[in-house]
Amino acid sequence: MRIIVILFILVILGSLGSALYYMLKDRGTTERTAKALTVRVALSVILFLLLMIGFQTGLITTRL
Repeated sequence: MRIIVILFILVILGSLGSALYYMLKDRGTTERTAKALTVRVALSVILFLLLMIGFQTGLITTRL
């Protein structure tokens, strides 16, 4: 489960970086920035839901 979370975070950061690149390169003339940010938000929501499900099912536990 840890590897999946790390991969999600890396992909989210990659999408955020591509949105920054498109924003600087296109100067707002295309919709690529909005699409990259939409992908980032969708992946963040999916990651949050996976973490919630993992905690509820016991796949993820807290170490105290």
